[in-house]
Amino acid sequence: MFLNATEQTTWLPQQASTVASEVDSLFYFIYYWTIIFLAIVAFCVFYFSWKYRNRDNTKKLKSSSHNTILEVTWTFIPFVLVMIVFFWGAGTYMKMNVIPYGAMEINVTAQKWAWNFKYKEGFANPRDLVVPVNTPIKLVMQSQDVLHSFYVPEFRVKMDIIPNRYMMTWFEATKVGEYDLLCTEYCGASHSEMLGKVIVKSQEDYEDWVEKANVIDESIPLVEVGETAYKKHACNTCHSIDGSSMIGPSFKGIWNTMAEHVSTEDKLVDENYIRESILYPQKHIVKGYENGNMPSYKGLIKDREIEGVIEYIKSLK
Repeated sequence: MFLNATEQTTWLPQQASTVASEVDSLFYFIYYWTIIFLAIVAFCVFYFSWKYRNRDNTKKLKSSSHNTILEVTWTFIPFVLVMIVFFWGAGTYMKMNVIPYGAMEINVTAQKWAWNFKYKEGFANPRDLVVPVNTPIKLVMQSQDVLHSFYVPEFRVKMDIIPNRYMMTWFEATKVGEYDLLCTEYCGASHSEMLGKVIVKSQEDYEDWVEKANVIDESIPLVEVGETAYKKHACNTCHSIDGSSMIGPSFKGIWNTMAEHVSTEDKLVDENYIRESILYPQKHIVKGYENGNMPSYKGLIKDREIEGVIEYIKSLK
Protein backbone atom coordinates (compact mmCIF):
# COMPACT_ATOMS: atom_id res chain seq x y z
CA MET A 1 0.00 0.00 0.00
CA PHE A 2 1.77 3.09 -1.26
CA LEU A 3 0.20 6.29 -0.03
CA ASN A 4 0.30 9.71 -1.66
CA ALA A 5 3.61 11.37 -2.43
CA THR A 6 3.48 13.70 0.56
CA GLU A 7 3.56 10.69 2.89
CA GLN A 8 6.51 8.90 1.38
CA THR A 9 10.10 9.55 0.42
CA THR A 10 11.38 9.92 -3.15
CA TRP A 11 11.91 6.22 -3.84
CA LEU A 12 10.48 4.47 -0.81
CA PRO A 13 7.04 4.12 0.83
CA GLN A 14 6.16 6.20 3.86
CA GLN A 15 8.10 5.77 7.09
CA ALA A 16 5.85 4.18 9.70
CA SER A 17 8.23 2.62 12.24
CA THR A 18 11.03 3.72 14.55
CA VAL A 19 13.81 2.26 12.34
CA ALA A 20 12.43 3.36 8.96
CA SER A 21 14.10 6.78 8.96
CA GLU A 22 17.53 5.29 9.75
CA VAL A 23 17.22 2.71 6.98
CA ASP A 24 16.17 5.41 4.52
CA SER A 25 18.96 7.77 5.57
CA LEU A 26 21.58 5.10 4.91
CA PHE A 27 19.95 4.25 1.59
CA TYR A 28 20.06 7.87 0.44
CA PHE A 29 23.64 8.32 1.69
CA ILE A 30 24.73 5.44 -0.56
CA TYR A 31 22.46 6.58 -3.38
CA TYR A 32 23.66 10.20 -3.53
CA TRP A 33 27.36 9.27 -3.24
CA THR A 34 26.82 6.80 -6.09
CA ILE A 35 25.36 9.65 -8.19
CA ILE A 36 28.33 11.89 -7.32
CA PHE A 37 30.91 9.28 -8.33
CA LEU A 38 28.95 8.44 -11.48
CA ALA A 39 29.00 12.12 -12.45
CA ILE A 40 32.76 12.41 -11.74
CA VAL A 41 33.64 9.27 -13.73
CA ALA A 42 31.37 10.24 -16.63
CA PHE A 43 32.81 13.75 -16.75
CA CYS A 44 36.39 12.44 -16.77
CA VAL A 45 35.63 9.92 -19.51
CA PHE A 46 34.10 12.51 -21.83
CA TYR A 47 36.58 15.27 -20.95
CA PHE A 48 39.72 13.15 -21.49
CA SER A 49 38.22 11.59 -24.62
CA TRP A 50 37.83 15.09 -26.02
CA LYS A 51 41.07 16.60 -24.69
CA TYR A 52 43.38 13.77 -25.77
CA ARG A 53 41.71 12.75 -29.00
CA ASN A 54 44.11 12.14 -31.91
CA ARG A 55 43.51 15.21 -34.05
CA ASP A 56 46.26 14.90 -36.64
CA ASN A 57 47.32 11.26 -36.36
CA THR A 58 50.49 12.12 -34.44
CA LYS A 59 52.56 9.52 -32.66
CA LYS A 60 51.28 8.39 -29.25
CA LEU A 61 53.02 9.93 -26.25
CA LYS A 62 54.41 7.80 -23.47
CA SER A 63 52.12 7.86 -20.41
CA SER A 64 53.43 8.42 -16.90
CA SER A 65 53.86 5.29 -14.77
CA HIS A 66 51.74 6.52 -11.83
CA ASN A 67 50.68 9.48 -9.73
CA THR A 68 51.08 8.84 -6.01
CA ILE A 69 48.83 11.68 -4.82
CA LEU A 70 46.04 10.65 -7.20
CA GLU A 71 46.29 6.98 -6.26
CA VAL A 72 46.24 7.71 -2.52
CA THR A 73 43.26 10.04 -2.98
CA TRP A 74 41.11 7.60 -4.94
CA THR A 75 41.92 4.87 -2.41
CA PHE A 76 41.44 6.89 0.77
CA ILE A 77 38.10 8.56 -0.07
CA PRO A 78 36.27 5.29 -0.99
CA PHE A 79 37.79 3.63 2.09
CA VAL A 80 36.37 6.34 4.35
CA LEU A 81 32.95 6.09 2.69
CA VAL A 82 32.89 2.29 2.97
CA MET A 83 33.77 2.48 6.68
CA ILE A 84 30.99 5.02 7.25
CA VAL A 85 28.50 2.71 5.52
CA PHE A 86 29.78 -0.30 7.50
CA PHE A 87 29.50 1.23 10.98
CA TRP A 88 26.28 3.08 10.15
CA GLY A 89 24.76 -0.11 8.75
CA ALA A 90 25.99 -2.20 11.68
CA GLY A 91 24.39 0.19 14.17
CA THR A 92 21.07 0.15 12.33
CA TYR A 93 21.23 -3.65 12.01
CA MET A 94 21.68 -4.00 15.78
CA LYS A 95 18.68 -1.74 16.45
CA MET A 96 16.59 -3.83 14.05
CA ASN A 97 17.60 -7.16 15.64
CA VAL A 98 17.95 -6.46 19.36
CA ILE A 99 14.40 -6.78 20.67
CA PRO A 100 13.51 -4.29 23.43
CA TYR A 101 12.89 -5.74 26.87
CA GLY A 102 9.20 -6.07 27.67
CA ALA A 103 8.03 -5.97 24.04
CA MET A 104 4.52 -7.26 23.39
CA GLU A 105 4.77 -10.83 21.99
CA ILE A 106 2.64 -12.21 19.15
CA ASN A 107 3.07 -15.68 17.66
CA VAL A 108 3.04 -15.84 13.87
CA THR A 109 2.30 -18.99 11.86
CA ALA A 110 3.06 -18.94 8.13
CA GLN A 111 1.71 -21.64 5.86
CA LYS A 112 0.73 -22.09 2.24
CA TRP A 113 -0.75 -19.55 1.68
CA ALA A 114 -1.86 -17.60 4.69
CA TRP A 115 -0.78 -15.82 7.87
CA ASN A 116 -2.15 -16.53 11.32
CA PHE A 117 -1.45 -14.45 14.42
CA LYS A 118 -1.95 -15.81 17.94
CA TYR A 119 -2.18 -13.39 20.85
CA LYS A 120 -1.29 -13.95 24.50
CA GLU A 121 -4.93 -13.33 25.39
CA GLY A 122 -5.65 -16.75 23.89
CA PHE A 123 -7.25 -15.97 20.54
CA ALA A 124 -5.96 -16.13 16.98
CA ASN A 125 -6.51 -13.69 14.13
CA PRO A 126 -5.96 -14.90 10.54
CA ARG A 127 -4.43 -12.79 7.76
CA ASP A 128 -4.31 -9.45 9.62
CA LEU A 129 -1.90 -8.44 12.37
CA VAL A 130 -3.52 -5.88 14.68
CA VAL A 131 -1.18 -3.93 16.99
CA PRO A 132 -1.21 -0.76 19.10
CA VAL A 133 0.76 2.30 17.97
CA ASN A 134 3.99 3.33 19.72
CA THR A 135 4.43 -0.12 21.27
CA PRO A 136 7.37 -2.48 20.59
CA ILE A 137 6.01 -5.69 19.04
CA LYS A 138 8.00 -8.94 19.18
CA LEU A 139 7.03 -11.54 16.57
CA VAL A 140 7.81 -15.20 17.29
CA MET A 141 7.44 -16.79 13.86
CA GLN A 142 7.29 -20.34 12.56
CA SER A 143 6.47 -22.03 9.25
CA GLN A 144 4.29 -25.12 8.96
CA ASP A 145 5.62 -26.11 5.55
CA VAL A 146 8.16 -24.24 3.41
CA LEU A 147 10.29 -21.10 3.53
CA HIS A 148 8.27 -17.88 3.87
CA SER A 149 9.28 -14.28 4.55
CA PHE A 150 7.52 -11.62 6.66
CA TYR A 151 7.81 -8.17 5.03
CA VAL A 152 6.14 -4.83 5.75
CA PRO A 153 7.58 -2.17 3.39
CA GLU A 154 6.48 0.85 5.46
CA PHE A 155 8.20 -0.56 8.55
CA ARG A 156 11.40 -1.58 6.67
CA VAL A 157 11.04 -4.96 8.43
CA LYS A 158 11.79 -8.24 6.65
CA MET A 159 12.57 -11.64 8.17
CA ASP A 160 12.70 -15.10 6.61
CA ILE A 161 10.64 -17.78 8.33
CA ILE A 162 12.49 -21.10 8.16
CA PRO A 163 10.67 -24.41 8.78
CA ASN A 164 11.42 -26.32 12.00
CA ARG A 165 12.74 -23.36 13.94
CA TYR A 166 11.52 -20.13 15.53
CA MET A 167 12.47 -16.83 13.87
CA MET A 168 12.27 -13.51 15.70
CA THR A 169 11.86 -9.93 14.60
CA TRP A 170 10.32 -6.77 16.03
CA PHE A 171 8.99 -3.35 15.11
CA GLU A 172 7.38 -0.33 16.68
CA ALA A 173 4.77 1.36 14.52
CA THR A 174 4.63 5.14 14.76
CA LYS A 175 1.50 5.88 12.70
CA VAL A 176 -2.06 4.64 12.93
CA GLY A 177 -3.21 3.04 9.68
CA GLU A 178 -3.21 -0.10 7.53
CA TYR A 179 -0.06 -1.43 5.87
CA ASP A 180 0.52 -4.25 3.41
CA LEU A 181 1.97 -7.50 4.71
CA LEU A 182 3.75 -9.55 2.05
CA CYS A 183 5.52 -12.87 1.73
CA THR A 184 8.74 -12.21 -0.18
CA GLU A 185 10.05 -15.77 -0.55
CA TYR A 186 8.52 -17.85 -3.34
CA CYS A 187 6.48 -20.52 -1.55
CA GLY A 188 4.48 -22.19 -4.29
CA ALA A 189 1.73 -21.68 -6.81
CA SER A 190 -0.31 -19.15 -4.80
CA HIS A 191 2.65 -17.25 -3.37
CA SER A 192 1.36 -13.96 -4.79
CA GLU A 193 -1.91 -14.40 -2.90
CA MET A 194 -0.25 -14.76 0.50
CA LEU A 195 -1.24 -11.26 1.53
CA GLY A 196 -2.35 -9.62 4.73
CA LYS A 197 -2.51 -6.30 6.56
CA VAL A 198 -0.82 -4.84 9.58
CA ILE A 199 -3.51 -2.73 11.22
CA VAL A 200 -2.10 -0.17 13.66
CA LYS A 201 -4.63 1.21 16.13
CA SER A 202 -4.49 3.72 18.93
CA GLN A 203 -4.07 2.16 22.37
CA GLU A 204 -7.73 2.75 23.22
CA ASP A 205 -8.99 1.31 19.92
CA TYR A 206 -6.66 -1.67 20.28
CA GLU A 207 -7.99 -2.49 23.74
CA ASP A 208 -11.56 -2.32 22.40
CA TRP A 209 -10.58 -4.62 19.52
CA VAL A 210 -9.06 -7.18 21.91
CA GLU A 211 -12.27 -7.25 23.95
CA LYS A 212 -14.34 -7.99 20.83
CA ALA A 213 -11.87 -10.21 18.96
CA ASN A 214 -12.70 -13.44 20.72
CA VAL A 215 -16.45 -12.90 20.85
CA ILE A 216 -18.47 -15.14 18.51
CA ASP A 217 -21.63 -13.62 17.08
CA GLU A 218 -24.10 -16.50 17.30
CA SER A 219 -26.69 -14.55 15.30
CA ILE A 220 -24.73 -14.87 12.02
CA PRO A 221 -25.99 -17.83 9.91
CA LEU A 222 -23.52 -20.73 9.69
CA VAL A 223 -23.37 -20.51 5.89
CA GLU A 224 -22.15 -16.91 6.15
CA VAL A 225 -19.67 -17.87 8.86
CA GLY A 226 -18.35 -20.60 6.55
CA GLU A 227 -18.07 -18.30 3.55
CA THR A 228 -16.13 -15.78 5.66
CA ALA A 229 -13.87 -18.53 7.05
CA TYR A 230 -13.29 -19.85 3.50
CA LYS A 231 -11.75 -16.51 2.55
CA LYS A 232 -10.25 -15.54 5.92
CA HIS A 233 -8.29 -18.77 6.33
CA ALA A 234 -7.11 -18.73 2.68
CA CYS A 235 -9.05 -21.87 1.69
CA ASN A 236 -9.75 -20.03 -1.58
CA THR A 237 -6.09 -20.25 -2.58
CA CYS A 238 -6.34 -24.05 -2.95
CA HIS A 239 -10.03 -24.98 -3.23
CA SER A 240 -12.40 -23.49 -5.79
CA ILE A 241 -16.16 -23.22 -5.32
CA ASP A 242 -17.06 -23.40 -9.02
CA GLY A 243 -15.67 -26.83 -9.88
CA SER A 244 -12.45 -25.54 -11.46
CA SER A 245 -9.21 -27.40 -10.77
CA MET A 246 -6.76 -25.95 -8.27
CA ILE A 247 -4.10 -27.36 -5.95
CA GLY A 248 -6.80 -29.02 -3.84
CA PRO A 249 -10.19 -30.51 -4.81
CA SER A 250 -13.04 -28.11 -5.49
CA PHE A 251 -15.71 -27.73 -2.81
CA LYS A 252 -18.50 -27.63 -5.36
CA GLY A 253 -20.69 -30.70 -5.37
CA ILE A 254 -18.53 -32.83 -3.05
CA TRP A 255 -21.06 -33.03 -0.22
CA ASN A 256 -22.42 -36.54 0.36
CA THR A 257 -20.19 -38.07 -2.34
CA MET A 258 -17.47 -40.70 -1.98
CA ALA A 259 -13.93 -39.32 -1.87
CA GLU A 260 -11.28 -41.58 -3.40
CA HIS A 261 -7.97 -41.63 -1.54
CA VAL A 262 -4.43 -42.61 -2.46
CA SER A 263 -3.57 -45.03 0.33
CA THR A 264 -6.67 -45.24 2.50
CA GLU A 265 -10.21 -46.46 1.91
CA ASP A 266 -12.79 -44.26 0.20
CA LYS A 267 -14.88 -42.16 2.57
CA LEU A 268 -18.18 -40.37 2.47
CA VAL A 269 -17.86 -36.59 2.50
CA ASP A 270 -19.93 -35.77 5.58
CA GLU A 271 -19.53 -33.62 8.71
CA ASN A 272 -16.91 -35.87 10.29
CA TYR A 273 -14.90 -36.13 7.08
CA ILE A 274 -14.73 -32.36 6.57
CA ARG A 275 -13.79 -31.71 10.20
CA GLU A 276 -11.07 -34.36 10.03
CA SER A 277 -9.77 -32.94 6.75
CA ILE A 278 -9.43 -29.49 8.32
CA LEU A 279 -7.69 -30.65 11.49
CA TYR A 280 -5.72 -33.63 10.09
CA PRO A 281 -5.42 -32.97 6.34
CA GLN A 282 -2.64 -35.50 5.67
CA LYS A 283 -4.65 -38.45 7.01
CA HIS A 284 -6.53 -38.94 3.73
CA ILE A 285 -4.98 -37.74 0.46
CA VAL A 286 -7.50 -37.44 -2.37
CA LYS A 287 -6.50 -39.11 -5.62
CA GLY A 288 -5.19 -36.63 -8.16
CA TYR A 289 -3.98 -34.22 -5.46
CA GLU A 290 -0.94 -36.10 -4.19
CA ASN A 291 1.24 -32.99 -4.58
CA GLY A 292 -0.91 -30.97 -2.22
CA ASN A 293 0.54 -30.24 1.20
CA MET A 294 -2.32 -28.76 3.19
CA PRO A 295 -1.26 -27.79 6.74
CA SER A 296 -3.32 -28.55 9.81
CA TYR A 297 -5.65 -25.84 11.07
CA LYS A 298 -5.79 -27.37 14.53
CA GLY A 299 -5.65 -24.52 17.04
CA LEU A 300 -6.03 -21.94 14.27
CA ILE A 301 -9.73 -22.21 13.51
CA LYS A 302 -12.71 -22.04 15.85
CA ASP A 303 -15.30 -24.79 16.15
CA ARG A 304 -18.06 -22.51 14.92
CA GLU A 305 -15.98 -21.70 11.85
CA ILE A 306 -15.59 -25.44 11.14
CA GLU A 307 -19.35 -25.83 11.47
CA GLY A 308 -19.75 -22.89 9.12
CA VAL A 309 -17.41 -24.40 6.52
CA ILE A 310 -19.42 -27.63 6.65
CA GLU A 311 -22.67 -25.75 5.99
CA TYR A 312 -21.02 -23.67 3.28
CA ILE A 313 -19.84 -26.82 1.45
CA LYS A 314 -23.35 -28.24 1.77
CA SER A 315 -24.68 -25.15 -0.02
CA LEU A 316 -22.33 -25.55 -3.00
CA LYS A 317 -24.49 -27.94 -5.01
